[in-house]
Amino acid sequence: MAKKQETKIDALIFIDTNILLDFYRIRRTDVSMKYLEEIEKHKGIIISTSQVEMEYKKNRQSAILESIGEVKKINNVNLSVPAIISDAKAVEMIKKSKKDIDDQQKKLKERIEKILKNPNLHDPVYKILQRVFSHNSPINLNRENKQRFTIRRLALKRFMLGYPPRKSGDNSIGDAINWEWIIKCAETTKKHIIIVTRDTDFGVIHENESYLNDWLKQEFRQRISKQRKLILTDKLSKAFKLVEIPVTQEMIDEEENVIKLSSELYNQKLLRDILKHFRETQFGKDEPNIESE
Repeated sequence: MAKKQETKIDALIFIDTNILLDFYRIRRTDVSMKYLEEIEKHKGIIISTSQVEMEYKKNRQSAILESIGEVKKINNVNLSVPAIISDAKAVEMIKKSKKDIDDQQKKLKERIEKILKNPNLHDPVYKILQRVFSHNSPINLNRENKQRFTIRRLALKRFMLGYPPRKSGDNSIGDAINWEWIIKCAETTKKHIIIVTRDTDFGVIHENESYLNDWLKQEFRQRISKQRKLILTDKLSKAFKLVEIPVTQEMIDEEENVIKLSSELYNQKLLRDILKHFRETQFGKDEPNIESE
């Protein structure tokens, strides 16, 4: 069956923090930069908030360290061979390769330190997003936008009432701020809205499809319009296609790889949290650390 052709819509795009942090997980620099270049080129339709900016800058360093974890898996193996073959050519080649690896790891370490210490000069992701965050736009709720006080009051109200979007046990109104600003942008621009996120605050993901939260869908229709579209997706490439921003097959494939990686990392974290909760309920928080004994 032929794949359904996406129809272009006149829409604004809200890109959640977790999507921005994925640019540190994309393994191909050219693909990562292509996504970022298109975001900057079309920043006029990107809904932004100082909340997203803060969350990105709060978690950027952790995302970088997480993404370079593979480099640390290259162990410095001590080469020990019997004396009878210690002068063999193969052994000398291995020693040379080990030295080359050590030299490259040192260079990577130095580069990582520069990126962490001075992102304005050495982090290309940070530099582009900084220009997006500082863009003077009516759909950018930055710290110079006086509407932020009204949006915060509305966000606090919905948070106190327990309205979505909101994580279970969340004590922050960040998601509510983003949602109230999305509603405001839809109201003032009369455009459709595309939300790109991999969090479940705005809905669920099932078999590669995103489904908007029932209450948010109803609220959008009541506050904005039944005819206006509100689209939820976990793929930036899909959002780009809907507004006819160029997307290559390489960009689509790499995003799929990142989604798989993010899912694996999430499942690992979930398993650690479950084990931690089990240990605390069974033994209390002061249980001995078996692994260190």
